[in-house]
Amino acid sequence: MGSPGGSTAGASQTVKPPFSPRPHWQHLNVLVVEDHSAYRLLLGWLLQKLSLGHQLAANGLMGLDAFTHRPFDLVISDCRMPLMDGYSMARAIRRHERENRLKRVPIIALTANLQNDSPKRCRKAGMDAWLVKPLTLEQLHAVLVRWLPGDEGPRAGKEAAMPIINWPTRASLVATFGSDVIVDQLLESLLVEAWEDLRVLRHARVTLNASLTAEHLHRLIGSLVFLGGAGLETSAVSVIRQVLCDGVAAHKAQLEGFEAQLCTYLDYLSDI
Repeated sequence: MGSPGGSTAGASQTVKPPFSPRPHWQHLNVLVVEDHSAYRLLLGWLLQKLSLGHQLAANGLMGLDAFTHRPFDLVISDCRMPLMDGYSMARAIRRHERENRLKRVPIIALTANLQNDSPKRCRKAGMDAWLVKPLTLEQLHAVLVRWLPGDEGPRAGKEAAMPIINWPTRASLVATFGSDVIVDQLLESLLVEAWEDLRVLRHARVTLNASLTAEHLHRLIGSLVFLGGAGLETSAVSVIRQVLCDGVAAHKAQLEGFEAQLCTYLDYLSDI
């Protein structure tokens, strides 16, 4: 699963980053399924800021009905809703796509707690990535850039991340830890913690909090090293040193670059 990290920044701060909508986004449509009215309004407002067409639904039944009656380019759905939750709706959407030989539309889970709505559970239901509440424009924009169709046309589906030469493989992890069951348990625990650390890291970067940035970079290094290294440890150590010396603002580009690389690596781990 992909993606995601949130921020504890308030909604008033979410409009500050100068994100420019992609020109072709004005021709795309997003389905938002969320039972909380305030979050429905927030998502609709953020999508409008990004020049995206959208439809709002209050539960999974309404979302499924909307999906089967008009085309959408992406679905964002809360995991826990009355009548039909996000997991059941995602499974029904995937079944509808298969039965009608339709293209696979990305489904992004929206959750307040990755401990309860684990990446593994989201993936099993047919979801592709996730967003963590409280939601920011920065977080939403990053997910949309990755999962919406490009201006050359819709994606056929998510391409699996190719492992870098020193990234662990399923076989190497089973050889190290002894069984598929243990590997699954370790990966799920590590991914939940790593995505949470990445969420806090993003908030620390936005709020220019150097000590919090360094703390969660250090925690993320520990997660990477646990699996045998990912080639990101050296750059993370360098960024920690620079942030503590010069502050966050001076190294914003390095931090954003590290976060992007880390997302790619975590997505890879989610698929093995």
